[in-house]
Amino acid sequence: MILNLQNIFKDYYQDKLVVPVLKDVSLQVEEGEYVAIMGPSGSGKTTLMNIIGCLDRPTSGSYELDGIDVLQLKDKELSDVRLNSIGFVFQSFQLMPRESALDNVCLPLIYAGIKKKERHEMGMAALARVGLADRADFKPTQLSGGQKQRVAIARAMVNNPKVLLADEPTGALDSKSGHQVMELFRKLNEEGVTIVMITHDMNVGMEANRMVHIIDGMISEKKEAGRL
Repeated sequence: MILNLQNIFKDYYQDKLVVPVLKDVSLQVEEGEYVAIMGPSGSGKTTLMNIIGCLDRPTSGSYELDGIDVLQLKDKELSDVRLNSIGFVFQSFQLMPRESALDNVCLPLIYAGIKKKERHEMGMAALARVGLADRADFKPTQLSGGQKQRVAIARAMVNNPKVLLADEPTGALDSKSGHQVMELFRKLNEEGVTIVMITHDMNVGMEANRMVHIIDGMISEKKEAGRL
């Protein structure tokens, strides 16, 4: 099991008022699964994503990532987990506008201490994997929205993470580009990549193999999905 969250609670505080966001959430994801976490705005799905991505800690509960007790790790150790074990894909791409596609993809490798020659080889391989090797020298302003997201996916995959975590990956794309990105996710999953995707879009969620619904901070339903 790659992800194992048990009895997760998350509270926020406004002045002296306690605001519960996640309420006794348990979620398990097997290696190689493709899971969509679905819910409307305010449902708690983004908070859950931040906990899965080691960007936030729960108020209580337990979380193991590939057998590691994440909640016992210190901040530096959590940074290493985010760098080496989780690939992030965001709705807004989060690309550096003045850098080339290749340099954007290579950014995690710089933090990982990989030498320049090897970085470029790994970055080009990642771009080829998403069909953009011929756009390596293009800057984000020269790319379409779908191409930007594919660069972001290449960046997320360049370190060969254990989990690809995608937050509304088609939210800023037109329908054609969104479909291409979902096809790419399907291909990556078929290659063995574990994917956890946050979305409010049922059509996107149906692309996953399993949908998990979260409403008012609680997981209300689990059912098999199927590609449209």
